[in-house]
Amino acid sequence: MTAATAVPSTMLAAVLAVMLLFPSPGSAGTHSSPLVSPPAQPVNLFDGSVPVGTARMHRTPAHGILLKDLTTGRTLYEFNADRRLSPASLTKIMSALVILEYGQLDDLVTVSRNAEAAPKIHLRLRAGQIFYLRDLLKAMLITSANDACLAAAEHVGGSEERFVAFMNARAAALGLSDTHFSNACGFDAPLHYTTAADLAKLSVIAMQHPVFRSFVREELEIITAVNTYRSYLLKNTNRLLGKIPGVEGVKTGFTSQAGRCLIAKVSQDGKELLLVLLHANRRWNTATTLINYGLQNAHPPTAMIR
Repeated sequence: MTAATAVPSTMLAAVLAVMLLFPSPGSAGTHSSPLVSPPAQPVNLFDGSVPVGTARMHRTPAHGILLKDLTTGRTLYEFNADRRLSPASLTKIMSALVILEYGQLDDLVTVSRNAEAAPKIHLRLRAGQIFYLRDLLKAMLITSANDACLAAAEHVGGSEERFVAFMNARAAALGLSDTHFSNACGFDAPLHYTTAADLAKLSVIAMQHPVFRSFVREELEIITAVNTYRSYLLKNTNRLLGKIPGVEGVKTGFTSQAGRCLIAKVSQDGKELLLVLLHANRRWNTATTLINYGLQNAHPPTAMIR
């Protein structure tokens, strides 16, 4: 298929359904309608090998999906984008914003026993170790380390509870009306939820911050405790970095309730995409398919010239 060929969104859903065979959450027939104008000649996404006519339309590859063309603001594909779901470590995007707004990156932070005991994913930091706040921020964004996240949150907020209050106040100020946080790192809780639509808004704002933007695109980093000189290798959990040209982040997440989550920002050939996946099956395949689809259907800069 050529780059100039567009695919109707209903066919995209069908092809994804056949490829990924993921049961739809909730009752059948409650899907959001994709907002893409169909082309004159519909074609298959995958070289004719997928029998589109046999696709089951009540199946979808994720519980929540939003794919946006950031140049025009147009939604290229969505499914349950306003459904409240557990975000797992996508939570750390808001935590990072609060740290950047209320903290000083050159602060020295002592890891508490509470932070040391944070469940995995963690770096196995030890109570009493001292890090620069910027290094803890790197650890929570690059490798999604919960011990680093909790240590940073306790330092900036004075306690995790106060830090979470900052997070919820920021969410309200940004108009994220379907978002509420119960903890700083993304652990499952009844009142810890957001939506693909709210996460898209949050991610656009976060990516405008140069420090955040630079950290989430790093594939490898090393941080060192300043008082013990023990170093930790940070490997980015986002497998799309270095695999798809133009991927600039943003964040991955996983818990048993949230499933596998991803937010990806892509800049390629003058086109800018943002993809949000919540509770995705075959996360990387789904993301790659949707990104390729988005790049074929997003408007290049020349399309904006009047």
